[in-house]
Amino acid sequence: MQATAYTYDPESRSGQVLLDDGTPVPFDAAAFDAGGLRLLRPGQRVRIETEDTEASSGAGTDAGAGAGRRITLVTLQTF
Repeated sequence: MQATAYTYDPESRSGQVLLDDGTPVPFDAAAFDAGGLRLLRPGQRVRIETEDTEASSGAGTDAGAGAGRRITLVTLQTF
């Protein structure tokens, strides 16, 4: 899945990406480290991998495309 880097804190190695529908989704240091990156700048296109969380099991929620998902990998988008 593709997204755009929105925020990044180099001290905690965590931040947020924006999905293409504008939904912000946070990522933690483990997801950042899994991608092998050293730095992330706002506006960069990234490739993310996600997994469902227990929160996504509730049907009929309007919380957005990022609700109930946890990012497991953030890396640069290459073509």
